[in-house]
Amino acid sequence: MKVLLLDSGGREHALAWKLAAEPGVNEVLVAPGSDAIGREPRVRCEPVDPLDPAAVVAAARRFAAELVVIGPEAPLAAGVADALVAAGFAVFGPSAAAARIESSKAFCREIATAAGVPMADGRAFPAGPAATAAARDFAASLAARGGIVVKADGLAAGKGVTVCDTLVDAEAAIDAIDGPLVVEERLVGPEASVIAICDGRRAIALPISRDHKRLADGDAGPNTGGMGACSPLDDLPDDAAEEILERFHRPVIAELTRRGTPFRGALYAGLLLTDAGPRLLEFNARFGDPETQAILPRLASPLGPLLLSAALGALPDELALPVFPGATVGIVLAAAGYPGTPVGGDRIDGLDTAKDAGAIVFHGATRFHDGAWWTAGGRILTVVGRGPDLAAARAVAEQPADRIAWPGMQRRHDIGVAPEPAGARA
Repeated sequence: MKVLLLDSGGREHALAWKLAAEPGVNEVLVAPGSDAIGREPRVRCEPVDPLDPAAVVAAARRFAAELVVIGPEAPLAAGVADALVAAGFAVFGPSAAAARIESSKAFCREIATAAGVPMADGRAFPAGPAATAAARDFAASLAARGGIVVKADGLAAGKGVTVCDTLVDAEAAIDAIDGPLVVEERLVGPEASVIAICDGRRAIALPISRDHKRLADGDAGPNTGGMGACSPLDDLPDDAAEEILERFHRPVIAELTRRGTPFRGALYAGLLLTDAGPRLLEFNARFGDPETQAILPRLASPLGPLLLSAALGALPDELALPVFPGATVGIVLAAAGYPGTPVGGDRIDGLDTAKDAGAIVFHGATRFHDGAWWTAGGRILTVVGRGPDLAAARAVAEQPADRIAWPGMQRRHDIGVAPEPAGARA
């Protein structure tokens, strides 16, 4: 099988690493890819704009791709999957209509409500002064219950959520959004990420993981796209996945299919584990980043045939994916200025120590020139350790992460230590 994979981040590096090592996969073409991704065996990169449907279709034809895997959310929202399907390619990634489950938080609430999925009390508001005033009034009605969460309606690279401790903070967050938004009550509990492979009717769960969204140790600082991930979880073990699929993923898949927009791709449920049970925070329409970097090293079965079956609407009715024993911890190393305006162009030192320590390093935003690696974005690297338990896996990741350095590098030291504090990102 020849696989075309779209984009260039740490998630795509992990996918290319996994797919290219599998029997039956002849070659993986990553568009546009990166210097690091192109160094993986049986992987090559081509400078194609993943947001340009015509350019992606042309690349798939040149490559004679038998499967196209779309990594991030932006190409999905741009209709790249639609163009590929129309051109006759098997695509792992939903249509733009189905991907609205992520690209519009208001649509997500609508679908989840219709499907009976448990979630926080909340309302969606369109753009405009009258809607802003109504959103402020609704926030005031929630204030007596505790904190308030304000979400920009569209795509925001994992950073469009503001968790507010006071009504004043919520009003400021509402006023700062120039467009549609969602206001919700703030729930209490640790987070969990449950990603399922879906074919429009069926869903198969990947290992459950936890993403640490805040920038700094102790869950301090602003939200980011994710500063690390771990798997499995003590408070939601892998064997709970089937129950989660029944309560969250499958009802939503059925509702989307009922509306004529079947979902074929990775459906990511971000959950909060409350005292009353799991509650939905959000759905994403793709693999998580950095969850993918932590999950794929645990997977003991080939991924490529599973993605192709999903793209063709032909997943088996019952399948539990085998996993390697033990745990993984992935630590994200980010540039100075992230998650605001990251500083780029700094030389990365210490990368050669990671392999010696037994860790896997996935590159999210790097360039190689003049015989060295340089930063080129926000989340630069994910250092992944494997071990018999989370503590051992974290130790394997921490050692090389401690040795890798560049000016202003940011990281957390508590990935996988314990569930995030109550109300971390509800």
